Amino acid sequence: MDNNNNTFKVINDEGQEIVCDILFTFDSEETKKSYIVYTDNSRDAEGNVQVFASIYDPNQENPRLEPIETEQEWKIIETILNTLQDEIKKKTSQGSGDNEQ
Repeated sequence: MDNNNNTFKVINDEGQEIVCDILFTFDSEETKKSYIVYTDNSRDAEGNVQVFASIYDPNQENPRLEPIETEQEWKIIETILNTLQDEIKKKTSQGSGDNEQ
């Protein structure tokens, strides 16, 4: 994982190397774990960029991505993603309002 470039590489099921962009990382006081949220910039059927999340240990030299194990963990991640999305929407709508005549 290259945190300086905010990217890392994974090998998919077909053996292809995929470069992923790190969107953000965070530590949860509630679960006492570290999480990484990332994308491979692929799109779903509706055309949305797919976002993934995993547990990882930032203190390891080559951290392994571990699956998220509980509904509680997914709720924490979804809450953060929704908050970020709302903030981006606010900034975007404020920015577009500045250009109106």
